[in-house]
Amino acid sequence: MAISRTFMSFNLFIFFLVIATTNGQAPGPTNITAVLEKAGQYTMFIRLLKSTQAADQINTQLNSSSSQGLTVFAPTDNAFSSLKSGTLNSLSDQQKVQLVQFHVLPTLLTMPQFQTVSNPLRTQAGDGQNGKFPLNITSSGNQVNITTGVVSATVANSVYSDKQLAVYQVDQVLLPLAMFGSSSAAPAPAPEKGGSVTTGSASGSDGGGDSTDSSDAERIRYGIIATCNYSNIRALTLTGPNIIHIRSP
Repeated sequence: MAISRTFMSFNLFIFFLVIATTNGQAPGPTNITAVLEKAGQYTMFIRLLKSTQAADQINTQLNSSSSQGLTVFAPTDNAFSSLKSGTLNSLSDQQKVQLVQFHVLPTLLTMPQFQTVSNPLRTQAGDGQNGKFPLNITSSGNQVNITTGVVSATVANSVYSDKQLAVYQVDQVLLPLAMFGSSSAAPAPAPEKGGSVTTGSASGSDGGGDSTDSSDAERIRYGIIATCNYSNIRALTLTGPNIIHIRSP
């Protein structure tokens, strides 16, 4: 009888030990790529996190005793598919790092906190106050919108949250103003060319006829020279809004 009671007590001890182990301890360090892999539809973002080594930096911060938590905006694979062809390939390695960091806030934000944040938010890519990496959030009820100065995105839902990490799904890749803003626009087109320069007499000339070659100069609107061979030019005279006379020695 005593042996039976001892055996039962031992079994109860093992049972409660197992319960304490499974419920009292965390399953392991938080891993951003593991979170996204479990959620699905984030293959492209995971690839960027790994190739830029941003995943390792995020995991290190999350499991640091001094961490204030992180907020990650995770674009879906459909969001990456909607980018213009070649967008990611046109970026340097450093720009890819900044692109990923632009999706990470250095503090933990819950859904209710989006309603009271001060814009622009600081991301790990840099301070939004300098106008290069602005990230602004507007909230109305349960809808949260993000604007970067280049794109507008919507926070679709919460993917994951604990005391250190909050991951939110966004329907657009957040493109920073510093890399995709108007300053990166194509240069203005060249001035419109006119006809060839006509032969004429320069004002105040010595009466001699001045000959010009259309290969040496071209008439441009408002008197702008488009092409000119300067090697044998002695004088340039603008006689009208559209006429340039060139005198050779």
